[in-house]
Amino acid sequence: MSKRNDRDEQAEAGHGPEDLYPELETPEETVDARLDDLRREMDELNSKYLRTLADYQNSQRRAVSNENEARQQGATGVVRAVLTVMDHFDLALAQDMSRASAEQIAGGVRVIRDELARVLQSQGVTPIMPEPGTPFDPVQHEAVMQQAAPGVEPGHIAAALQAGYMLGTRVIRPAKVSVAPGQG
Repeated sequence: MSKRNDRDEQAEAGHGPEDLYPELETPEETVDARLDDLRREMDELNSKYLRTLADYQNSQRRAVSNENEARQQGATGVVRAVLTVMDHFDLALAQDMSRASAEQIAGGVRVIRDELARVLQSQGVTPIMPEPGTPFDPVQHEAVMQQAAPGVEPGHIAAALQAGYMLGTRVIRPAKVSVAPGQG
């Protein structure tokens, strides 16, 4: 003998789940409710997506703005430092040239050049001026000609023709040099 409960008997009598459980919605109502829930969830996710996208775009704009501001601040510092040199040039040019000797003028130019060198050094600029006999380094040196020099090995610098400059560890302009030719 099998045990049967009331529900089994009612189901066989032609009563469906809605008859047994009147609190259950019809399948159409269940689907509509679920669809409404999914639409609400989709709207919430879409809203979150749009807010996140707006936040991202705002952060991109801020980053560009901050980069421009940093560039402007850096340039301002350099210009401010160079203005002192400009002031020295203006003072030198305001002198009565009829009363200045060539030696005095050259001395004034040296003072101004030294001031400019200090300003550049304060901004992290260092000169590249290799001595004769220094091994040629294509990163820091630009060979513009070959020139034999006594006591200089082939492939080494014979003479520095123009100073180069570095900003920190980056070469801004390589030094122009002549290189001792190889034996051939």
